[in-house]
Amino acid sequence: MQNAILVLNAGSSSLKFSVFELLSDSTLSQKITGQVEGIGTAPHLKVKDNNGQTLIDVNWQLAEVANHVQALQHITDFLRNNSNRLVGVGHRVVHGGPDYSAPLLITTEVLENLDSITHLAPLHNPHNLSAIRAMRQECPDLPQVACFDTAFHRQQNKLAKLFGLPYEYYERGVQRYGFHGLSYEYIASILPPEIAVGRVIVAHIGSGASLCAIHHRRSVTSTMGFTALDGLLMGTRAGNLDAGVILYLLQQEGLSSKQLEDLLYKQSGLLGLSGISNDMRVLLDSSEPRARLAIDYFVYRVSREIGSLAAAMGGVDALVFTAGIGENSPQIRQLICQQATWLGVDFDPTANESNAACISQAHSRVSAWVLPTNEEMMIARHTQTLLGL
Repeated sequence: MQNAILVLNAGSSSLKFSVFELLSDSTLSQKITGQVEGIGTAPHLKVKDNNGQTLIDVNWQLAEVANHVQALQHITDFLRNNSNRLVGVGHRVVHGGPDYSAPLLITTEVLENLDSITHLAPLHNPHNLSAIRAMRQECPDLPQVACFDTAFHRQQNKLAKLFGLPYEYYERGVQRYGFHGLSYEYIASILPPEIAVGRVIVAHIGSGASLCAIHHRRSVTSTMGFTALDGLLMGTRAGNLDAGVILYLLQQEGLSSKQLEDLLYKQSGLLGLSGISNDMRVLLDSSEPRARLAIDYFVYRVSREIGSLAAAMGGVDALVFTAGIGENSPQIRQLICQQATWLGVDFDPTANESNAACISQAHSRVSAWVLPTNEEMMIARHTQTLLGL
């Protein structure tokens, strides 16, 4: 049997997983990826190998997968039947709060501490923690590691973390945390040598979207703040918003806190502006004026934030696109790069259309790149290191 690390990313009704084999030279090889969707409603499991070949595609009755514990039972049964000996589990945990700035082994004390900060990421952390508990129930002796999306940004200067509130709020944890840190950390680790120690702006743009300024492979600042609502327009999230709008919606429109939460997390963004879809592909194919409005606003916000992050670093040497839209939409990349001409980006349309790694001209003062991210690999690396595998 081959030793392997299981990586889990739990949502409210889904459980994504990847398996990384530990090779004889201590390198990691991603063997399979899979996802259980519709947990508690219409459960469905699909698993693919590293070549994209479907290994299993099955629907279950609700009673078979009513919760994350049952989903994990099916996943671990599948892995045992496919010659995998699990030696560790790595979890994506969205928020580590002010205290957790690096991956760590999960203990009962750590789990209790994470429970105490679920209010910082109420739509994410509870599901992340439920997968940890389910795995403890299924495989109680298997070591588990928490990898935080906020950890990469904890190294930032205090100025980048502050709000203009009374300082005691900062001391109580009301700070800019930043997210997508596992993605940014992975991209920082694979930057081409010519830009690796330079000033780099990474655009992690997908259904969730943010930008990060990276210098010498370290996070300088990012567009997300206290929560994953801040910064860029996203698939269903509003992004940057005047705090006075929240007061208005509460006081004048009479929205409850729950209605406000749904509005900001689920009804806004590309979906809210377009009235059509939260999927950029659908909007690009649409001839509706509001679809074009949502696209233009998205590009406008990204372009504004690029300027802001460049100012924070005192300049920029490279622009990197990653995640769903960044990796797969030449049209959006082109629109953003055209807006960045003033920074020194000399765009190469041919390279862009062919999805080349470098999409700027050879003489461009600021280079532009497309680099696929791999958050699961980053989690597997951390788990391997922490467990000494």
